[in-house]
Amino acid sequence: MPEYRYDRIAVPEESKDERMGTFGEILQSYTKEEAVLEASRCLQCAMPYCVQACPITQDCRGYIGLIAQGRFDDAARLTLRENPLAQVLCKTCYHYCEEDCIMGGRGVPIAIRHLKRAALELGSSSLLYAASAPKNERVAIIGGGPTGLMAAWELALRGYGVTVYEMQPFLGGQIDTIPKYHLADGDLDIDLARFRGLDVTFRTDAKAGRDFTPESLLAEGYRAVLVAVGASDPRALGIPGEQLPGVFPALPFLLEMNKGGFADRFGRKNRRVVVVGGGDVALDAARSAERLTVDGGSVTVVYRKGRTEMPADEEEVDGGAYEGVQFLFDRSPAQIIGTGHVEGIVVQRTAPGPPDARGRATVVVVAGSEETLPCDTVIVAAGETADVRGLPTELQLNLASHPWPQGAKEDWMTDVDGVFAAGGKSVVYAMSAGTRAATAIDAYLAAKGGRAPSPRPDPWGGPDSPPVVPSGYGGPTWHL
Repeated sequence: MPEYRYDRIAVPEESKDERMGTFGEILQSYTKEEAVLEASRCLQCAMPYCVQACPITQDCRGYIGLIAQGRFDDAARLTLRENPLAQVLCKTCYHYCEEDCIMGGRGVPIAIRHLKRAALELGSSSLLYAASAPKNERVAIIGGGPTGLMAAWELALRGYGVTVYEMQPFLGGQIDTIPKYHLADGDLDIDLARFRGLDVTFRTDAKAGRDFTPESLLAEGYRAVLVAVGASDPRALGIPGEQLPGVFPALPFLLEMNKGGFADRFGRKNRRVVVVGGGDVALDAARSAERLTVDGGSVTVVYRKGRTEMPADEEEVDGGAYEGVQFLFDRSPAQIIGTGHVEGIVVQRTAPGPPDARGRATVVVVAGSEETLPCDTVIVAAGETADVRGLPTELQLNLASHPWPQGAKEDWMTDVDGVFAAGGKSVVYAMSAGTRAATAIDAYLAAKGGRAPSPRPDPWGGPDSPPVVPSGYGGPTWHL
């Protein structure tokens, strides 16, 4: 029986001293030798649970097997065959595939995400996607985030002309809020450069409701419209003092950190920051703020439940703790105080409460448990919802069960014929939503044109057939 290595080849990363005060990438690349050794740990399972866990059906088993053979060019080509945003995902994906890796049963899961990075950086990945024969039909996509970009890729490969409308002066959506210590400047541009051979037009600084509506796009001649605006509108806490100077919503804070000179305006000395929330956005904000408070400041994350209930990725929480972020669990914000500027936040202890109508755990506030945390900055990461201002209410965008717009019908069509809406909870889930929406749009237009729907063709312009799904794959298991 062969001997298996259950320990992962360590992913090179910066030490605490190296990373603090800067926004340089924390994780570094494998060498070719390290990548081959790590890939060689893969069992090449007959039933690839890693693939089944991936929302976009990425054949990670396949590219890992190629890396183990030292075939980095082929691994890069296979990776990009199903994943047009691979440069982004190889650094930012929550690696659901690794959660389901069978090696995790007795040791450490294969470093699947990092091997994807090895395939792209050590193999030839400067490739161009090729479209099928033109269908002479155009589709409009509202939103240049991961849902919209994935849908544009899927539709353009099938021969549709696509125009992507984005309200910001840049593409990426919430990709642009990912801190630079995870995702370097230019990584998204590397992915988008592969779109050059496709009939995709990007129009930035174009906002729905101000510059156009879905109906006006249909009137212009677009055969279908996809609303993919994501969840970018920050939710407020709804407590007194939230309008004081020194209170920042997390997503705009992160976006300005990446795009502007906020670090200089924020200052780097003696900042006492409280971040309210327990998700990945809260940890991104806390770890970013920690890099700006290296001179005598502090960052504390306040979360209304316990550590085990915290929805943030464990890697993010551990990284924050390693960098000096403090955590205060089982606390709920009650009031932000200050005269002309934030001076503190009042929190109350919480305790487990009865389940809500949907059976989910709740918390209740413990009477008389108020305490004040002195601070000069509060960053609110209480979740986001879709900015649907300017979109017609007739669409019925089904925002009751999730924060992104979604068509209420089975194929994600809205109540307006030809207008679809979709989104997802993370970059890779949003990409999966883009694939499903594009598939539905193709089926809709094919039915109207009296033709069969077109499966995704070979992105490199080969035979007109979809990629081969690994044997044993039974469809993604959704991590909700």
